[in-house]
Amino acid sequence: MPRNLTDERRDLVTAIGEFCRKECGTKEQRDKLTDGGVQQHSPQLYAKMAELGWLGIAIPEEYGGAGQGMADLCLFLEETSYWRAPISGFATTIIAAASYEKFATEEQKRVVLGGVVNGRVEAISMSEPGAGSDVAALTCRAERTTGGYVINGQKTWCSNAHLADHVLLVARTSQEADRHQGLTQFMVPTDVDGLQIRGIDTMGGKEVNDLYFTDCFVPDSAVVGTPGNAWAQLMAGLNLERMILAANMYGLARRAFDDILAYVKEREQFGRPIGSFQALKHRIADLATELECARLLLDDVAATIDAHPGEVFAREASMAKLKCTELAKHMTLEGMQMMGGYGYATEYGMESLHRASIVSTVYGGTSEIQRDIIGKTYGL
Repeated sequence: MPRNLTDERRDLVTAIGEFCRKECGTKEQRDKLTDGGVQQHSPQLYAKMAELGWLGIAIPEEYGGAGQGMADLCLFLEETSYWRAPISGFATTIIAAASYEKFATEEQKRVVLGGVVNGRVEAISMSEPGAGSDVAALTCRAERTTGGYVINGQKTWCSNAHLADHVLLVARTSQEADRHQGLTQFMVPTDVDGLQIRGIDTMGGKEVNDLYFTDCFVPDSAVVGTPGNAWAQLMAGLNLERMILAANMYGLARRAFDDILAYVKEREQFGRPIGSFQALKHRIADLATELECARLLLDDVAATIDAHPGEVFAREASMAKLKCTELAKHMTLEGMQMMGGYGYATEYGMESLHRASIVSTVYGGTSEIQRDIIGKTYGL
């Protein structure tokens, strides 16, 4: 179904597509940019996008960005994901940047937001070995000392910390009766003494890390926002994080569908294209319908967020994240099944799309957590 885009947005999508087709449109190009698929982020490609001004699409104009809203950001994420551009650092960067934009000092904004526009990567760290979905259970501590804080503890699953200039760290600064209180955000340089970043090998390559803080000192100027108020600050960014993940996975699902469709039209068995058999034709019809439903939901929630800045749409953003990530996982698995042995072969790419989709139903709040949030908005 045709998409109702403004001329400016249509031009943006076209420009991104043409750029990605030229720079990373083939598996050979992507392998060269990512050390054979091991790395998920190409600084070389990222720098070119920075020169084109795309990395600042959601950064305010006073810091060198374009100052666009959620709809434009989602289009950028969707299109780069569709073309499989290896820029995994962008998602965590823009999530962290939004928190700095809302709560940071002017000096912090100048450093971070200006850096984003120029191609710098940022990371955000909440999860710990004993605190994943239950963020309020975190125990990494930042103890008050003369002129700042001393941080001790471990963080885990921190995406892109090995590429980032800073980690936006959530640590406990006091023990309160309400576990959600007493948490503080810190802007921690990744080269600071007392911080060790150690990569975690995953089926998706090199992307996530363990962080070890040992008597790591940061000055008072590293505090982002109000001390003890990190939980409220995190809640203010829920729309953005979930929509970023939804748009990324919608783009991936689109790519998988187009690859499946091309394959079933070309592959012949028993004297005709396999897509002409009812068993596959009906599966394609179902997948196409689900893809269209996901697009309509994603576009509508993005437009709603843009129309009501400052409001938190917990239900709608969770629905978009749930729908798009679960669809991507289902779409790619169906693709592997319909493509048979070729779906399993690295040459055709469907298996790598599936690997990329699996973690999407875990990070940024699992599908189970999203369903729980949606249920709570209905008073359950």
